Amino acid sequence: MTAASQSHRYSDIPSSRRPASTGTNALAPIAIIGAGPAGLLLARFFERSRIAYTVFERDQGPEIRSGSGTLDVRPITGQLALKQAGLLDRFNALARHGVSTTIVDAQANVLLNAGGKEDKERPEIDRRDLQRLLQEAVPLDKVVWGSKVETVSRAADGVMTIHMADQTTLSGFRLVIGADGAWSKVRPLLTPAVPQYSGIVFYTTYVQPDDAGYPVADSLAQQGNYLAMSGTRKIFLHYLSDRSYFLSVGLDVAEGQSDKSSLQNGAVLWESLLKDKFQDWTPKLVDLVRQSDGAFRAWPLYNLPVEAVASQWTSVQGVTLVGDAAHLTVPTGDGVNNALFDSLELATQITEHGIDRLDDAVAEYEKPMLVRARAAIEKGHWTAEKLFGPGAPHSFFRAMGVDM
Repeated sequence: MTAASQSHRYSDIPSSRRPASTGTNALAPIAIIGAGPAGLLLARFFERSRIAYTVFERDQGPEIRSGSGTLDVRPITGQLALKQAGLLDRFNALARHGVSTTIVDAQANVLLNAGGKEDKERPEIDRRDLQRLLQEAVPLDKVVWGSKVETVSRAADGVMTIHMADQTTLSGFRLVIGADGAWSKVRPLLTPAVPQYSGIVFYTTYVQPDDAGYPVADSLAQQGNYLAMSGTRKIFLHYLSDRSYFLSVGLDVAEGQSDKSSLQNGAVLWESLLKDKFQDWTPKLVDLVRQSDGAFRAWPLYNLPVEAVASQWTSVQGVTLVGDAAHLTVPTGDGVNNALFDSLELATQITEHGIDRLDDAVAEYEKPMLVRARAAIEKGHWTAEKLFGPGAPHSFFRAMGVDM
């Protein structure tokens, strides 16, 4: 048997890559799958409560991923979780307060202005800045980088085993927490549901201050959010902390239609996928795409079905989910807030119940989480129809009671 195919227990993880025991209760380890916001905030709470844990992350190191935009963090969910973790002051130092949002049509006619200096309730932060904040809040030797999880299994005696893509297995965990996002490898233990394609893909890139299109982007968005919509077609700009803009182009395409050759720059993307769909849009907007020199990234939008957290969910001792792993939706503004709040709620239950009553802690966490998850997924399907569907943005305005 080769070393890669041998089964290893928790104690076989190199000591530099696993938590030290912090008392009798810390001998039963917890595994967190995923070092995104939900997983790292959980680790932060466990660190402060001296609860032993290990985070497994598929990325090779703590470098911040590219291809991300902005997040608005809400007071009673995301901000509350950060406050309880002792991170709110650091968040406020990085966040932008009073960010404006402008919604326009395909000819750049303004339909709605919202937010602005008076809106102090929903500060925005770059996703990469939030990720960096959370990484800095957790000892990075508690994260096992380059750990691509293939599956997770549960033995008859309740012992959890993590199966890596390189054929390595780690067993002995009493609780495995799936914080591994849309395509969670932990989710199948709890529900057979899989993400459903919304029909919409966004192609994303950055407009840098020295790019030819930057003056136009800056004049339109004015260091805020600028959302151009006509049915399923979208061109969005989001201002980032380094003065660049996150540019995303959305449209309805068949699943898997994009290939890397069409994403190398804006001119190629325009000719291969966008020209026929955006030919009636004002040049001021489409030139932002056509003149982009950087590569684009395809971001297809998915929702979990409501049944995932309703009729198809079966609680299993030794495993649970947080964030998108539990309640994936298209962007609604709630995703990271729900994820951070999940982590607060789960960490609170584990701290209160203690490591010897993990199953009771998870049961108490899942009761309200599944209610929240159902509401989140239902909102995701509503948003897919009203904001990303063929009637947008007017279908969204009507549903929200906005008088146009």
